[in-house]
Amino acid sequence: MPTPHATHTAMPASTPAATTPRHVPLAEQTRDGLVESIHYGSLIAVGLDGQTLLEAGEPDAAFYPRSSLKPLQAVAMVRAGLKLPENLLALTAASHSGAAMHLDGAARILEMHGLDKSALENSTDLPYGTAEREQWLRASGMPTQLAQNCSGKHASMAATCVINGWPVQGYLNPEHPLQVLVKDTITELTGEDAAAISTDGCGTPLFAHSLRGMARAYGRMAAADSAVAEGQVAHAMRAFPEMVAGEGRDVTAIMRTVPGLLAKDGFEGLQLIGLRNGTGVAIKISDGGDRARMPVTVRILEELGLDGGQLATLASPPVLGGGHPVGVLRAANFLASN
Repeated sequence: MPTPHATHTAMPASTPAATTPRHVPLAEQTRDGLVESIHYGSLIAVGLDGQTLLEAGEPDAAFYPRSSLKPLQAVAMVRAGLKLPENLLALTAASHSGAAMHLDGAARILEMHGLDKSALENSTDLPYGTAEREQWLRASGMPTQLAQNCSGKHASMAATCVINGWPVQGYLNPEHPLQVLVKDTITELTGEDAAAISTDGCGTPLFAHSLRGMARAYGRMAAADSAVAEGQVAHAMRAFPEMVAGEGRDVTAIMRTVPGLLAKDGFEGLQLIGLRNGTGVAIKISDGGDRARMPVTVRILEELGLDGGQLATLASPPVLGGGHPVGVLRAANFLASN
């Protein structure tokens, strides 16, 4: 059921001009002391009351949050009456690796609501996780909608339609009651209107927001009471981090390492973090590469006062030369100019 909008900051309703954000160096790879590669991007950390704790680059530029929107989409579904065991609610917010527990979980969501995989409208794909994909291919598996990393979200979207008496077919249409509710919920949690609308890789409507808005939303979710939808989704993700990503994935690892931390990644170099005290962090790596996310995330968390020893295990693997460490992938000194 839709909820009234919170006061929010208006962003342009039309498609933003194709301007290049003023990104700055966020991470660099060295080889024997020489900087070999540089990853540019923008980031921000905000407190529960909205104050900026740190920033770099252009955190108010509009961007597509991609799969980091999934926890916010899950909040909308819970508000609309979706009730699931916590492991399956975590799967609703997941970009899963395609392990048996993920595929079985998505199928279970459908079954609980009288549906089967024919209700899914997401794109087809092989499992996202490296080990899971190799196992799938060895078994002569083909791309399917259930194996695609967003199938938990899509199963829950179809289920939410059943619960509310909405048409299941066409649930991805931007004018469908479900997607209208999702858009309104994201507007409320980010505190800003969408700057542009597109379509994500799996087929769902995709809304452009600023890093500031997304950080605000994750801080609110992480600090929310379990009596409200935001808190229920956050608690489920923290309780079952293996359902949000999978074994060997850094998002699962960081939630296991730091108690109370909420984390979700997204394609094209995105990382969102929420802390129990209401702090929210949003990172965008401009080249869309994945490897720079975690060194930058760890650097920000250390700057915010988290134990660096806790986070040491999440450091990137060394740069090798002839099988021996000769360099590192590390966070750049991105706060020096701010």
